Amino acid sequence: MNFTLHQLEIFQKVAETLSITKTAEQLHLTQPAVSIQLKNFQNQFSYPLIEIIGKQVYLTDFGKEIALQTQKVLEEMKIMQYKTSAFQGILSGKLKISVVSTGKYVIPYFLTDFLHQNTGVELELDVTNRDQVLQDLKENKVDFSLISILPDNLSLEYEILMKNRLHLVSNQAVKLNKKHDLNAYLTEVPLIFRELGSGTRSMVEKYLNAQNITVTRKMILTSNEAVKQALMAGFGCSIMPEIGIKNELKNGLLHLIPCTGLPLESNWYLVWNKGKKHNQVATHYLHYIQQEKSKVMEKYFQNI
Repeated sequence: MNFTLHQLEIFQKVAETLSITKTAEQLHLTQPAVSIQLKNFQNQFSYPLIEIIGKQVYLTDFGKEIALQTQKVLEEMKIMQYKTSAFQGILSGKLKISVVSTGKYVIPYFLTDFLHQNTGVELELDVTNRDQVLQDLKENKVDFSLISILPDNLSLEYEILMKNRLHLVSNQAVKLNKKHDLNAYLTEVPLIFRELGSGTRSMVEKYLNAQNITVTRKMILTSNEAVKQALMAGFGCSIMPEIGIKNELKNGLLHLIPCTGLPLESNWYLVWNKGKKHNQVATHYLHYIQQEKSKVMEKYFQNI
């Protein structure tokens, strides 16, 4: 057999995406280039690796077996690269972080300088809902996670990065009654919630229950971006993190509504499993956070 590392990477990506088009996009290649290299790789074997029905790519049983071996080879190649970099005194390896969806407005600023200083580090960042983040922690799939509410059922260690404040928000056309009474206000205007599993929704529901506030008109949307668009269109109001709307506030597209009992306040926590043995990259990143988080806050989040 005489295949190349490039062919292995292309086949592995096809096996992951089951799409020539997506493989070309993700590897920054043309579709003909992917097809040619895939064909050259296929020619090394007596049995078909894939079959195409309509426009859909499927792995054959043999192709699935080869994909497993291909993944192992590529992982070994990465380990060789990491070891070479380490021998040269360069920090290298993979850093795995899972982040709740609103955390995407926070975590990049606590990563950018670290990654610029350590170009041999490969970042794997998963932005998802809180339930999935906690599941990743439970299964020890990540080095760190970013959350705003500490769970009761996991034993974690953490570093506090910054405050997380939730305000009542709407567009400029919406005005709260003079008494700043949210309960009365919500009889007139729908409250927009995030989906179940969202940390923001959990905080909001806990607050509403504690205040005996009944929401008769509500709307449920599955992302912060969808909530922002609905607010700007005048659909209603929402209780949401200030960090996720700072540009809209600055540009006058949304505004904070003064309200008794708000803002809600928690912290952004960088967490990891208690007793976890961090690899070299994760150890260096944690040290970076402990030493530099105040500087990051001062540089990027002075008004939050």
